[in-house]
Amino acid sequence: MKCYIYILQLSNNQYYIGSTNNLERRISEHQKGLTKSTRYKRPIKLIFKQKFDNLSYVRRIEYKLKKLKSRKIINIIVSNGRIDSELLRGV
Repeated sequence: MKCYIYILQLSNNQYYIGSTNNLERRISEHQKGLTKSTRYKRPIKLIFKQKFDNLSYVRRIEYKLKKLKSRKIINIIVSNGRIDSELLRGV
């Protein structure tokens, strides 16, 4: 099963980190205002996505990124176009 970790840039210049097994549907939900945490921060822009094969693994990555709360790390991920294996250690 294909699963994604994704990063959105919100209208207030904040980032939103999410995970899903259906990226098109999830982005559509964000754009339509169906997601409480991004509803009032539209328009949104998908700035990063990375595909994995395991949803529980993707959820652990999402949790770790949200726990870090580091704009610097998110900027590095976006500019590299991938999540560095160093960051994934212990996930």
